Amino acid sequence: MNTIVKTLRPGGQWIRGCWIVATIAAISLVPHSAQAQNARPLEERFLLGVGTHQGLGGPVSSRGYVPAISIGQIKQLGLNAFRDDFPWSDFELPGRRMGFTAQSGRLETQIKSGVARPMLILAFGHHLVPNSFPPTTDEARLRFADYAAAAAQSVAAQHPLFELWNEWNLSTRKNPAFSAENYLELAKAARPAVKRVAPNAAFIVGAIGDDAGWAWTQSILQLGVLKYADGISVHLYNFCMTPAKRNAAEIVDRLDAFRRLVTQASGDPDFPIYVTETGWTTATAKCGVSEQAAADNTAQLILWASTASSWLKGMWIYELKDSGKNPAELEDNFGLFKFDNSPKPAACAVRGAWSFIRSTLAAERKKLANDVVLIKASSAAGGKAAVWSEDPNRRYEVRLKVDAPDATFANPCDESPKPAAGVWMAVSTTPLLIEARGNAVPDLEIRAAR
Repeated sequence: MNTIVKTLRPGGQWIRGCWIVATIAAISLVPHSAQAQNARPLEERFLLGVGTHQGLGGPVSSRGYVPAISIGQIKQLGLNAFRDDFPWSDFELPGRRMGFTAQSGRLETQIKSGVARPMLILAFGHHLVPNSFPPTTDEARLRFADYAAAAAQSVAAQHPLFELWNEWNLSTRKNPAFSAENYLELAKAARPAVKRVAPNAAFIVGAIGDDAGWAWTQSILQLGVLKYADGISVHLYNFCMTPAKRNAAEIVDRLDAFRRLVTQASGDPDFPIYVTETGWTTATAKCGVSEQAAADNTAQLILWASTASSWLKGMWIYELKDSGKNPAELEDNFGLFKFDNSPKPAACAVRGAWSFIRSTLAAERKKLANDVVLIKASSAAGGKAAVWSEDPNRRYEVRLKVDAPDATFANPCDESPKPAAGVWMAVSTTPLLIEARGNAVPDLEIRAAR
């Protein structure tokens, strides 16, 4: 196993909590075992997607979503998945006929374009089915299961994943019918129906919204919901927390806590977990973050995800484009692209971070200092290292200890990399991406920025 050893150079010291000069011993970032050499690239083991809104709103989207434009943006970002609603009420017609119609045509177009694997939300009630919002009777659950099976069969060729409902737990506050027990019964009915027609499609439970103390999560886990699932999903946001917590590190910490609960319930530390919504609004209101902060947070989260792929099977950024034009409205401003489809900094941050990490065979997270993260990764072409500061008020610099003519560095949005040999490279909340052809990224020195 590779290790990182920190030694102070003569005269090196801490000043006001900052590491002034340290030498980071060899970071070997190439496959060094049969397991690593036989591993598949991250892009074959992990889904990085984005939320879209083709499934709601009818033929013309008030949110500005147009299939041809969205498909082009997903291609531009290089993503291998997207997530969207597949509403029951639009798919089941009078007379219990099932199929796509003009109402769901935008969704059908995006799914069948083959641009990326769809994560489809099986959800919401039906105006022709009593007790269906949520389904609380055997008859309503049977009707929901019939819809789920027909929906799955209609898109099976696109290798979809299916998610049961969306943030069911948040509706519990207003309607006690949205109980953990009713959710379990719906999972029992829907999963076998989906598996009969699409046996290879993952059936995901959860889609858990904000859950204080993980109370609802623990309820469904204790009821045994994982016995009726191929994975469990969660939504993670922190944009309305204190400013110091509106970052990727807080998301990772909370996801680790969620994983511990799932591991305890399943007995499997690698039980599949999906983060089907996460992101930051750039609204001018008090809960918004700057466009650059949203870009940095998202890039950090993508790079970190490469270290968790044994159990984290996918992550979907919310959302592809802004859903409205009001700069102060939180819900209008989550997009990687603006409402007019011009890119925010987060668009190139996602594209650059994913392009950098998607080919890796193995990755590991380390700390270079208390607030400096290193992701070390191996690929068939050589070593990679991503470095960033978790504290926006602290900046550092790193340098290769030994000249390496083939080593390069860049930030996610840079058009082209620069030679890394002999250069002090800036480390901030914007990830620094170092790549070396051959066996290793050379040793690094780190110091406070000058």
